[in-house]
Amino acid sequence: MSTDNIKGLVLALSSSLFIGASFIVKKKGLKKAGASGLRAGAGGYTYLYEPLWWIGMITMIAGEIANFAAYAFAPAILVTPLGALSIIISAALAHAILQEKLHSFGILGCALCVVGSTTIVLHAPQESEIQSVKEVWDLATEPAFLLYAATVITAVVVIIIRAIPHYGQTHVMVYISICSLMGSLSVMSVKALGIALKLTFSGMNQLLYPQTWALTLVVLTCVITQINYLNKALDTFNAAVVSPIYYVMFTSFTILASVIMFKDGDGQKASQIVTEICGFVAILSGTFLLHKTKDMVEGSSQSSSLRLPKHEEEDGLDPEGIPLRRVDTLRPK
Repeated sequence: MSTDNIKGLVLALSSSLFIGASFIVKKKGLKKAGASGLRAGAGGYTYLYEPLWWIGMITMIAGEIANFAAYAFAPAILVTPLGALSIIISAALAHAILQEKLHSFGILGCALCVVGSTTIVLHAPQESEIQSVKEVWDLATEPAFLLYAATVITAVVVIIIRAIPHYGQTHVMVYISICSLMGSLSVMSVKALGIALKLTFSGMNQLLYPQTWALTLVVLTCVITQINYLNKALDTFNAAVVSPIYYVMFTSFTILASVIMFKDGDGQKASQIVTEICGFVAILSGTFLLHKTKDMVEGSSQSSSLRLPKHEEEDGLDPEGIPLRRVDTLRPK
């Protein structure tokens, strides 16, 4: 494994640790604030005066910054799937600190995520050395990636104009498709901007190039669109349904975009690619098991989350405090 891949791996693992722990700290802050005022789930904002909640928020921001930096060093095929580890960390901490029971199938899901992540880490491709933001811009303006970007933007516009008015409130895939497609462009632009900043900090100032500022504009546009429609999905549908579907689609499109733009698969043997796909499938299976069994107790046959109304969720957490996503959402209605 290259030095840059190791740096990206450490940053990605740190990101998962910070983000996973932040949900537990925020949950304890919300409980403490709810004991002395109106709960967040009921529309209250007393948690804003709770230091513990702010510690959790700062921890989450630190995790997102680490995640941003990881993309500057390692390929998306290595960084993006490791996001599932934050769910494992939260589940383990919730079991240990909040005394929330973890079903045996949930433990199996954690094990699958660890095995899948390890498999991907050991077989992740090495990226070619990039010396200038102009090189990244050249990669982004090659016909293959321009075709991908044009297809994504066209699909998003069609979904917004044609699908949302008719199916937005009844089909979960509508909103998730938009934020997953835009999310793949978000990661590519974040990675490109991260490389520009890494080169700048190493002494090669990339802020003088207009491409750097164009990438910044693309990052802001894509991220705002992605978060907007992800919040709409979470506000309309149960987070237990939204989160695993979003994770699968977002990760899949991101890896596809990275393969097209940065040519992550070049130079890899067929056996390496198949092994990476198997690792990815293992992570998806583990994530599915964690979400499917998060509210089950030993001996039960059905997750109680299927019977819980959406408005009982609190601050992006399910009723048991296990995080269902990696970024904060709007307050549920």
